[in-house]
Amino acid sequence: MTKHYDRAYFDRWYRDPCSRMWTRGAVARKARMVLGIAEHLLERRVRSVLDIGCGEGSWRAALRGLRPGLRYAGVDSSPYVVERFGRRQNIVHGEVGRLERTGIGGTFDLVVCCDVLHYVPTADVRRGLRFMAERTGGVAFLEAYAWDDEIEGDRARFQRRRAPVYRRLFREAGFAPVGLHCYVTKDRAADLTRLELPPPASARRA
Repeated sequence: MTKHYDRAYFDRWYRDPCSRMWTRGAVARKARMVLGIAEHLLERRVRSVLDIGCGEGSWRAALRGLRPGLRYAGVDSSPYVVERFGRRQNIVHGEVGRLERTGIGGTFDLVVCCDVLHYVPTADVRRGLRFMAERTGGVAFLEAYAWDDEIEGDRARFQRRRAPVYRRLFREAGFAPVGLHCYVTKDRAADLTRLELPPPASARRA
């Protein structure tokens, strides 16, 4: 099935009261939660954010409302988004499996990839996660849903992956989970206490 991330798509899933999945208030609550986790681990305020699959920039509005001086960079595969919002909101064209082509370098205090990975083929997810791990200087918010999760909304091109597959992909990319879709790189995980991280698989089976 061909998907077009055009204005009609965003009108349907983000603005139409009968079909939208998110409201500004919901995005703002999620942004506050993620900022709190990141700033707790960084021990300072978040100064920079990379938003992968950012759409029209709803996270940018929420984050800059909370941290007005925050440096924001967005990436999206939609030509409509880039043409309409790119220059004003610092959004460039890019796909999850080809993020290196964006030319984005350095690290960011917070990397966001929200409601994206479950629409992307596994090979591209693997490449994209490696790029995200290299750019994560604090926390990554990688919100993804497994095939057997009970979710509503856009199911077109939804990938049939279960939770253990995502856990393996995150681990292979160098991420360690800290809960609620938040991850840190393995270097930062080494500074956390044992109860701040989930138990290893061997301990869960015991």
